[in-house]
Amino acid sequence: MIQYDAIVIGTGQAGPSMATRLASSGLKTAIIESGKFGGTCVNNGCIPTKTMVASARAAHVARHAIEYGVVIEGSVVVDMKLVKARKDEISAKSNNGVEQWLKGTENLTVYLGKGKFESNNTVRVGDELLQADKIFINVGGHALVPDFSGLDNIDYLTNENIMELDYLPEHLIIIGGSYIGLEFAQMYRRFGSKVTVIEKSATIIQREDEDVSNTILQVLEREGVEFRLNAECISPEKQGDEVVVKLDCEQGSREVRGSHLLLAVGRVPNTEDLGLEKTDIEIDARGYIKVDDQLQTTVPGVWALGDCNGQGAFTHTSYNDYEIVAANILDNDPRKVSDRILTYGLFVDPPLGRVGMTERQARESGRNVLIGQRPMTRIGRAVENGQTDGFMKILVDADSKEILGAAIIGLNGDEVIHSIIDIMYAKAPYTVIQRAVHIHPTVSELIPTMLGELKPL
Repeated sequence: MIQYDAIVIGTGQAGPSMATRLASSGLKTAIIESGKFGGTCVNNGCIPTKTMVASARAAHVARHAIEYGVVIEGSVVVDMKLVKARKDEISAKSNNGVEQWLKGTENLTVYLGKGKFESNNTVRVGDELLQADKIFINVGGHALVPDFSGLDNIDYLTNENIMELDYLPEHLIIIGGSYIGLEFAQMYRRFGSKVTVIEKSATIIQREDEDVSNTILQVLEREGVEFRLNAECISPEKQGDEVVVKLDCEQGSREVRGSHLLLAVGRVPNTEDLGLEKTDIEIDARGYIKVDDQLQTTVPGVWALGDCNGQGAFTHTSYNDYEIVAANILDNDPRKVSDRILTYGLFVDPPLGRVGMTERQARESGRNVLIGQRPMTRIGRAVENGQTDGFMKILVDADSKEILGAAIIGLNGDEVIHSIIDIMYAKAPYTVIQRAVHIHPTVSELIPTMLGELKPL
């Protein structure tokens, strides 16, 4: 048995920062990785997908260049081998950077292999048994594969292996009308594939307000993405060279035929084969590790960070998990998960930036709520850029004057939202940003204007 002060399992967004911080604090630290360094974000999540989104947008802009007075002679051709090569190069730089960073850190030992618990404070990696008083679990998650009849006979795709394609699917069928599914739907439609999205609910991205979901639906439908909503009894099967997804929908054919199938119905934590049954670490019904407000598990001295703890399946929340844990155990700075404000983006084009309550949640809260709205058609920067899809919406507590939430779907919406996030963390009244002088011409300059036009919800 090899004794360490701390063991970190996994090199996703939280793990490397946690391990290097522990090592630099004088703790003899081990970090374990069973696959690629950097986790989901670096290898098959944020970095590679947004790289491909950028390639897809370049193709889209090129096809519409004439609208800006730019003439491109000949047709626009997308070379998927070059698209993949660009994605691989950018992703590899991040992957290699994480690996070299960890291997070059003093007082930190890197183990390659599957880390599995043998007890509350021991972890096995291959033939090595490691022990520590502090253990940090950062094992991430993977794509959920639903229990569809006939799926075993199909070479289906997930958000992971679709990244390895270097050719264009003729007709990509996507099961799942939420964040992952929609990003890939628009991306591959812009590359040139026919795309059909199948969603069992009546709306896409069900957690969002109806106006947000409808706007994104309209944008993607206008670009040629087909949607089959209210799909019941989804049953995929292989028929010759085709994938056939049988379904019972209120409208349209009872089946969809395509060349490839992408499953985008959610993600699950990588906790099944972690050896937790040999410990007192508890998981919930969905497999997420139970943690308290400071991310400690049901075993003192063991913390869970990132996607495996069910506290937010985003790169930014994973990194914030590291910040919370490090502050508590190394800085004597009591930080809590409950202080975090929910925020995220949907990186279709135009992007969605979201923070805090939805309009639906605000209505149900019983608060005295004010709402401000402005369509992108009334924002000069959006008009000048020829990108007028979408709107801005903000919710304010009329009594405290604090901002409750906002949604910005439109040009730079994923960036503009941050000015609102900062005011919310400051717990400052909305009048602070309303009275600020913003730069013209920008999208952000209309936030003060919108806040000056608040009305009862």
